[in-house]
Amino acid sequence: MRWFHIEELLPIEDELFGEEQWSAGMFWNELALGHHYLVAVAGDAVLGYAGLALTAPDEAWVQNIGVRKDAQRRGIGRQLLEALLAAAGPRKVLLEVAVDNGPAQKLYAEYRFEAVGIRRGYYQPSNTDALVMMREN
Repeated sequence: MRWFHIEELLPIEDELFGEEQWSAGMFWNELALGHHYLVAVAGDAVLGYAGLALTAPDEAWVQNIGVRKDAQRRGIGRQLLEALLAAAGPRKVLLEVAVDNGPAQKLYAEYRFEAVGIRRGYYQPSNTDALVMMREN
């Protein structure tokens, strides 16, 4: 991902996450910190994106994965996740996912992620809990 993709991500964020969407500034910050971000592009259109933060010598966090609703069920999210896992290398990989997002949890479980905790009220302003999942890479 490059800075010029950020404006194209914002409608996807709005479509998927509503009030809890990331702002342009949050994406700029992720890039400035050197986190690993990818975009899935068809022609000139961004279909999805994903980000990974390498936070310790043996740990990485999936920051986000988003795929436009009209591009879902085509394997794009799966490809993005696989690319993040490859970038993480031998690190253990963690992520947070909304407790009510069953499809995402199912995808992560297919890649050997297991629930390791709950963050109460993590997503704001909805106060939705987050399931913390981890995979030993």
